[in-house]
Amino acid sequence: MAAPRSFSAAEVRARCAEGACLVRCRRRLYDLSGFVRLHPGGEQLLRRRAGTDVSAALDGPPHRHSANARRWLEQYYVGEMEPGEEEDQPEPVGEAPVGEALVDAALVDAAAQTPTRMDPRCKTVDVEKDLVDWEKPLLWQVGYLGEKYDEWVHQPVDRPIRLFHSDFLESLSKTAWYVVFAVWAPVVLYLSWVSYTSLAQGNTRLFSSFTTEYSIPVHKYYFPFIFLLGMFLWSLLEYLIHRFVFHMKPPASNYYLITLHFLLHGQHHKSPFDSSRLVFPPVPASLVIAFFYGILRLLLPEVLGLSVFVGGLCGYVIYDMMHYYLHYGSPKKGTYLYGLKAYHVKHHFEHQKSGFGISTRFWDHPFRTLIPEEETFEKED
Repeated sequence: MAAPRSFSAAEVRARCAEGACLVRCRRRLYDLSGFVRLHPGGEQLLRRRAGTDVSAALDGPPHRHSANARRWLEQYYVGEMEPGEEEDQPEPVGEAPVGEALVDAALVDAAAQTPTRMDPRCKTVDVEKDLVDWEKPLLWQVGYLGEKYDEWVHQPVDRPIRLFHSDFLESLSKTAWYVVFAVWAPVVLYLSWVSYTSLAQGNTRLFSSFTTEYSIPVHKYYFPFIFLLGMFLWSLLEYLIHRFVFHMKPPASNYYLITLHFLLHGQHHKSPFDSSRLVFPPVPASLVIAFFYGILRLLLPEVLGLSVFVGGLCGYVIYDMMHYYLHYGSPKKGTYLYGLKAYHVKHHFEHQKSGFGISTRFWDHPFRTLIPEEETFEKED
């Protein structure tokens, strides 16, 4: 194994001046340039610490980083600081002497000619350490991990995932975030119009299948409330699916259940920032959506069931858009989405058995799965 590269303090300053975000833990140097926008504490928090030692910040306060967060940091390791240059250097004030300016300019040029980030996706995979061969589709490998699967899948990495050998099946398992909106938003609008105009005809009555004398008419003015009811029911369904289906713990001896779990959700926990796997692809989603529509058709009158369904479908689209944003967005500090992003990242990196609400934390309260408030990124040193 080649010796780690050494960096001088001047070279680190030069790279940071070029826009890179290098930080260090004592002598170990990390390039977080590709991660700053994803940091749950906000991009500016990391930018302000560029070129400095973050050892104390990792230990807190205000937040002690988890073992997974520290393991995640190691993926961005690029080398060591030269001996004797570990101390933080203050930013130069005023105009530098001509000689120093020439030296700094030369360092900036040298930094520009070398990569500012070693992409961890290109690093050689240690099969014994990672337990799987990342050069091959993972879906058919994970079932053999047995009792090691649960721990392995909850140790996130910054690598893209391939599930299938077939390019066609692989394409069906991935999608860009905007495809979900482009496909389902028109469906929501159309079905909303169909529901409202159908209710306007005045032929829809609740309980009409049991009694005509005491059946309740459903007027068109009720549509917004029925639509909101559908969205509310979706938020509950979102929580239940995430907790009891996506976070089931498959038996270590069952190859097929482990494989199914990885297909449904384990892949997302293993590679939480794989941008092509953050929303539900339309083709498999349509099968699930059709299933729930069928249930509503059995339970409610046709138009009433459709009105509830379209509200739920709208809730699903909002959920998928929010989920993508919680991973790739940079919400402003102190906003609702800022707290929700930090909450969701805590679910990925430390509290996998709680924090199941994604678009809202509401259902975590009655089900007692709320991540403690003091555990989230609410303060900044």
